[in-house]
Amino acid sequence: MDGKVYFIGAGPGAPDLITVRGRDTIARADVVIYADSLVHPGVAAYARPGAEVHGSAKMALDDIMRLMIGAVRDGKTVARIHSGDPSIYGAMQEQIARLEQEAIFYEIVPGVSSVFAAAAALGVELTVPDVSQTVILTRRVGRTGVPESENLPSLAAHGATLVLFLSVTMIERVVEELIDGGYSPNTPAAVVYRVTWEDELILRGALADIAGQVKQARLQLHALIIVGAALDPDLRTGVVHRSNLYNTAYSHRHRKGIGGTA
Repeated sequence: MDGKVYFIGAGPGAPDLITVRGRDTIARADVVIYADSLVHPGVAAYARPGAEVHGSAKMALDDIMRLMIGAVRDGKTVARIHSGDPSIYGAMQEQIARLEQEAIFYEIVPGVSSVFAAAAALGVELTVPDVSQTVILTRRVGRTGVPESENLPSLAAHGATLVLFLSVTMIERVVEELIDGGYSPNTPAAVVYRVTWEDELILRGALADIAGQVKQARLQLHALIIVGAALDPDLRTGVVHRSNLYNTAYSHRHRKGIGGTA
């Protein structure tokens, strides 16, 4: 009887930030393949004794697919572990396409994205009422292309909360293009390196100075860039921006407004 492949989001780093479903799926898998350059080894350690455990950092796509397909044909369950959530820059699509060509069943187990772990580490809400209600996840063009309609100046024109993956090595160009697109040099910015890992590092500032901080820290990989007014710590002082959800004057299906002011 054929087995099955599970694509599992490992979460941002700390092994206890994987979902219960993800952990339990790894624990019952016969074969575990994890992105060892990005996934904490403590996540792979959830594998049961006797399971095959393979790091995929030095493997090409064909190598990974041969291993997965061969295991499934032998009736084994495969846990393919990606960092964060596999739907965001996870290189999962090309693997799924091959599995579908082979008529192999698969399932995706979502994970906690580093975006949300970074927001938690910064102590911010990315969607503050009256400040920003849109979050854009993107990357700067590099070795992997980006559609022209998604270039950074065009996205910056929205003034939304912007999260950039895989772009910290180009931080100076990122800053230039975001300012060219409409962000003020004073726009709050942060860079979060290896969030929830033991060597996590958080840099806070504005577009005007964040590139200098990154250069001084010598960050090269595994860092998110987050930009937008929602990061401003002053939002929590003075005039507080509040949603209608808990406004005493606001009625919704679960509560009738009783008047008064927010």
